[in-house]
Amino acid sequence: MIQIKPVSDLRNKFPEIEKIVNDGEPVYLTKNGYGSMVVLSLEAYSKLTDGVETALDEADFAAHNDSLRLTHDEVFGGLRRKMNG
Repeated sequence: MIQIKPVSDLRNKFPEIEKIVNDGEPVYLTKNGYGSMVVLSLEAYSKLTDGVETALDEADFAAHNDSLRLTHDEVFGGLRRKMNG
């Protein structure tokens, strides 16, 4: 079940939020009725980000060993044109 709580519960009901998060569920926090942030356990956060650093390192290594070099405009120009219609 999705857990949505006001951000004030971090201060007022921290043990309750901590239990939910430690049980493996994220807690979505709202401020003034709008989504503000998500609280995750360290384990859940690690699962989400696991491999990202390694993938970035591998991409950096591959780019370093490739003689092809692109300009900023070559990389982002098409995206910019697409977004501007």
